[in-house]
Amino acid sequence: MADTMQFDLVSPERKLASGAVRAVQIPGTEGDLTAMPDHAPMITTLRPGLLTTEGPEGDSRYVVTGGFAEITPEGTTVLAERAYAAGDEGRAVLEAILAETREKAASLTGPDKDALDKTAGDLERTIAALA
Repeated sequence: MADTMQFDLVSPERKLASGAVRAVQIPGTEGDLTAMPDHAPMITTLRPGLLTTEGPEGDSRYVVTGGFAEITPEGTTVLAERAYAAGDEGRAVLEAILAETREKAASLTGPDKDALDKTAGDLERTIAALA
């Protein structure tokens, strides 16, 4: 088993990160997952959240707003709708998404409201983790 794999994080505006990592924690729409070297091939969609890489130089954190992740045994490529280093700009983006989610949830009932309330809770935990 290899110790590291290739990781690339790109958005329409730019390539935000590229290099060797030991693991990538991904906020998937079906749940969080961790990609590591020799992972089974898969593609997953992303939900707004925090993407973390564990590399030889330490951990790096990024905010993604959605997109896709392609995982292969050799590496992971994340094609994000928007991506930011996990700083003030990333936090502001997540707070705007949270406000929009709460606004939409306020006008709904039933399962649709429950789903948006869960999304809002996930976003609140992600924002708290950025502190």
